[in-house]
Amino acid sequence: MAEAAATAGAGGSGTRSGSKQSTNPADNYHLARRRTLQVVVSSLLTEAGFESAEKASVETLTEMLQSYISEIGRSAKSYCEHTARTQPTLSDIVVTLVEMGFNVDTLPAYAKRSQRMVITAPEFPDPHTYIKTPTYREPVSDYQVLREKAASQRRDVERALTRFMAKTGETQSLFKDDVSTFPLIAARPFTIPYLTALLPSELEMQQMEETDSSEQDEQTDTENLALHISMEDSGAEKENTSVLQQNPSLSGSRNGEENIIDNPYLRPVKKPKIRRKKPDTF
Repeated sequence: MAEAAATAGAGGSGTRSGSKQSTNPADNYHLARRRTLQVVVSSLLTEAGFESAEKASVETLTEMLQSYISEIGRSAKSYCEHTARTQPTLSDIVVTLVEMGFNVDTLPAYAKRSQRMVITAPEFPDPHTYIKTPTYREPVSDYQVLREKAASQRRDVERALTRFMAKTGETQSLFKDDVSTFPLIAARPFTIPYLTALLPSELEMQQMEETDSSEQDEQTDTENLALHISMEDSGAEKENTSVLQQNPSLSGSRNGEENIIDNPYLRPVKKPKIRRKKPDTF
């Protein structure tokens, strides 16, 4: 039977490949190709009327089929390159089969044979399987639609801003009886345009306040300093008078020292001398 022959052919290779689990892609490709050829040989044996086959015979037929197909490909490529081409065509394969002694005219009759085993494939899925359903909405690119959308958005923004201004600011109404029916934003009179240039700004006001406060502080400091100096002078004069009364001999030396001021802050201001530059001589 076909299953027995396929099992006999594929079982040996399966056990052989199972013992040698290769990870090389080239080896895996060769093993898969070998198994495919074994399945083809098994189907041909079943079509010919064989119910079972030995493992050695299946391997021999598989090797023969592989050699035959490889020779067809090699010869077709040789004929192709001989005519200065890189891809083989049907004529190259026909010439190769004729060269190998195969009767090409028997191929149509062999394809229409009654014992042919048709490998049925599963049916294609329903057409709706291939329908692509996007998960997002495609953006609108029509100019008219975009303009209408922009106009509606601007209108909505203007309405929202008008309602906000009407709720937060002063409003006027067209109807005297019902004020909340149709509120209007109250008109504000425009200020004189050149008034802002005449009035000082907030920064200038702050600077003026800071300068005024600093001048007041300096004035109070000078007043306190003068008062303190006058008090010290009066106290010193009292002490000097008391000392002079006790020691009259020191009065002469004291009078000579009155002209010299020890405090550098109380000395009179001395202007620096102006130095005139000499003219340059050539």
